[in-house]
Amino acid sequence: MSPFLLFALLCCDQQRPNILFIMSDDHAYHAISSYGSTVNKTPQIDRLAREGVRLDRCMVTNSICTPSRAAILTGQYSHINGVPAFNRLDPARQTVAKLLQQSGYHTGMIGKWHLGSDPAGFSSWRILPGQGLYHNPVFYNATEATKHTGYCTDLITEFAIDFIDKRPADKPFFLMCHHKAPHRNWQPRADKAAKWKNIEVPLPATFDDDYSTRSDAAREATMRVERDLTPTDVKEKPPEGLTPRQLKIWNYQRYMQDYLACVESVDDSVGRLLDHLDAKGLAKNTLVIYTSDQGFYLGDHGWYDKRFMYEESLRTPFLARWPDHIPAGTTNSSMVLNIDYAPTFLAAANQPVPADMQGRNALNVLGGKAPSDWRTSMYYRYYDYPGAHKVQPHHGVRTATHKLIHFPKIGQWELYDLQADPRELKNVVAEASQSATVAKLKAELTRLKAEAKDDDRFADKLPPGGVDGPMKPGPRTAR
Repeated sequence: MSPFLLFALLCCDQQRPNILFIMSDDHAYHAISSYGSTVNKTPQIDRLAREGVRLDRCMVTNSICTPSRAAILTGQYSHINGVPAFNRLDPARQTVAKLLQQSGYHTGMIGKWHLGSDPAGFSSWRILPGQGLYHNPVFYNATEATKHTGYCTDLITEFAIDFIDKRPADKPFFLMCHHKAPHRNWQPRADKAAKWKNIEVPLPATFDDDYSTRSDAAREATMRVERDLTPTDVKEKPPEGLTPRQLKIWNYQRYMQDYLACVESVDDSVGRLLDHLDAKGLAKNTLVIYTSDQGFYLGDHGWYDKRFMYEESLRTPFLARWPDHIPAGTTNSSMVLNIDYAPTFLAAANQPVPADMQGRNALNVLGGKAPSDWRTSMYYRYYDYPGAHKVQPHHGVRTATHKLIHFPKIGQWELYDLQADPRELKNVVAEASQSATVAKLKAELTRLKAEAKDDDRFADKLPPGGVDGPMKPGPRTAR
């Protein structure tokens, strides 16, 4: 390589941003204070909102951990990338990590991977086996598995800092920092658990949803706070003599106290990483994103978990900071999907977006200037049934004002007017006054399904699973 070409490449790399992608597991947007949380404060995550942009309609295309992660990496819907439920991501598939690595980025993956295969396209990686453990977890890489002493969130943060410090100085970096927390069964660090133990968490407005107008899917699902949380979830025996109502509230308090204590450690981690970028002089040229793999029910509709297409599960937090490129303290209500992340990272790195990526580059949205042809509706599809929570397979369309959901196996529909009923408590699909709206939304659902090239290939049979299994046998032995 000629000295001139080497100099040109180095200059190009110095201009391209580092990308730090921080993702937690099951962190609901309404457990972030910059999103208006009434249950906790997240001062470090809020720094990204103050110094960058907060997306208010960032949504997932399939609200469950493994499919969301595959969608983020591939920029494709579940039926295209082959990961509709807890299925293995084929390591031969094209991903944003591979493309950035090929373009000269130093790429890293740390934390929860949960895709059944080893990471590909990363210069270095250190991941949890399956879900991993909160306390004293094993992490493994290409050659060995090592048990570490400490709390998982803190360890992931330390490994991320180490990756940043040891990166090649002549390359930009792309780091995926994936926290296990606040995934079930919510095991906080001891000091956080003690802090939250006696805090009374406010009940959500829809805590006592009776599902009276919903489809049978809501009544069948096994994720109710009052009956489906296990002794492992709540971790102590409830007091004697509680009424059913009192037990529901007691379960909710125990669940939320541990959940929010786990969130607090994640918030601390974000602060440590932002401070480290500042200390290393990297903040100005680093695109930092904080998100979750999907939303989560915090007692909303009487539930925990995710999966259904209702707002608490469909929407995910997304905050981004990139000085001089993203105006500070802004919000945006354009619809951004998790399949848009990969094209956006590539665009930030001045790389072309492959034609088979179904998402769109959202850089202009982050900058406050959405293209005139930006989407005004989105397509969702959930497959995993019966799964862990017996949530019926469904697909649907969401617009700025309405949501239509179809449960094909039971032949039932739901329609919500998001302006008149933002909490989605009244299914109005059968009301005569809504017939025109239903017809319009069914047509839009058909259009979006065709646009996404969804041919129902996984409607009746899912690919083999296995992402929660043990590590593959071979050279990795824990030490």
